[in-house]
Amino acid sequence: MRKKSELPSKTCLCCGLPFAWRKKWERDWDQVKYCSERCRRSAPKAQEATR
Repeated sequence: MRKKSELPSKTCLCCGLPFAWRKKWERDWDQVKYCSERCRRSAPKAQEATR
């Protein structure tokens, strides 16, 4: 088992805060861009079009 400090992390594109890897994101960690559902919903539509 890994320590929480050893898990990979990213910066949220919406709020700019860092967030850590979660088990539920295991299969698609490369596609995760936002720290929460709220940030994903409030992201500008211009960024959504570039996906």
